[in-house]
Amino acid sequence: MAEVRLEGIVKDYGGFRAIHDVDLDVADGEFVVFVGPSGCGKSTLLRMIAGLEEISAGRLTIGGRLVNEVEPRDRDVAMVFQDYALYPHMTIAENIGFGLRMRDWKKSDIERKVLESARILQIESLLDRRPAQLSGGQRQRAAMGRAIVREPSLFLFDEPLSNLDAKLRVEMRTQIKRLHAMLGTTTIYVTHDQTEALTLADRVVVLDEGRVVQEGHPLELYERPNCRFVGEFIGSPQMNILDAVIDRTGAQTMIRVGAASVPIHDLPLPDATHVDVGIRPEHIYWTSLDEGLLTPKIDVYEPLGSDTMAICDLDGQELTARLDPKVRIKRNEFIGLGFDADNLHFFDPRDGARIKPV
Repeated sequence: MAEVRLEGIVKDYGGFRAIHDVDLDVADGEFVVFVGPSGCGKSTLLRMIAGLEEISAGRLTIGGRLVNEVEPRDRDVAMVFQDYALYPHMTIAENIGFGLRMRDWKKSDIERKVLESARILQIESLLDRRPAQLSGGQRQRAAMGRAIVREPSLFLFDEPLSNLDAKLRVEMRTQIKRLHAMLGTTTIYVTHDQTEALTLADRVVVLDEGRVVQEGHPLELYERPNCRFVGEFIGSPQMNILDAVIDRTGAQTMIRVGAASVPIHDLPLPDATHVDVGIRPEHIYWTSLDEGLLTPKIDVYEPLGSDTMAICDLDGQELTARLDPKVRIKRNEFIGLGFDADNLHFFDPRDGARIKPV
């Protein structure tokens, strides 16, 4: 069993606190992704789990065993790094089997395990080559092979795809997800790419400035972000945030966004209160100018084939809409845009906290 439990985990570097009292449970067999902007502490947290960084305070258990003072080699974890960390003078077979040789495995057993791992990752034809003869994606598969050959109780991935091009990242995401489904090994994965987080994870943990801001199923974070930070970070393109004012002068509660007034469900706030309104680009649709809830002016448009991104000016505020590719638009023209009020998110402009409609 490889449950991972973090209780009040703290990391200090002199007078700077990088990780603040993190409490987190990772179930046996779960795939958990740490995501957040650069410098948020996600890699530091992963390295503490691996034993590569000392824990300043708190308790870390793996499989029910306290490992705060346990050496990395004795934690039964395998880590895959961003830069592959392959030995250039060794063949791929030698790289994959290196850890087993250090544990004095028999040569025949090492060869068998290396071949098994290579077959899983579809690199058996590359075993006689050296890292310099491989593409980035092939080298990352070799690094993964070196990790899985040991059959650890816990896999740790530290931004393993960030050095690959866009096409290879998609291919390797699929490979990693397939590998987890096949092996069922508990996995903790670090990335700054929220698309990776949403597509790979059973559960996403969003960090900011060394704190866990929100954790949950990917769709939960997408549909119900608990603050503006999570709303903007999760989803691509990122959520639009517009300055708005509550208007209760009529029978229906309205939100005034620039010159537009939009009917909404009531909010537990006084009349004339300023709020931040979030709306995702994919929840906005094109309509006629007469019927549009919003009528912004096109600033930039990006035809992508599957859809068209329209970056608009809405009374001085930028608004991005993901529109049907059949919609024909031109720069500087005004267009009508609509949306469902149920897809709006409301945040306190002072602290970014979510405001729930009543």
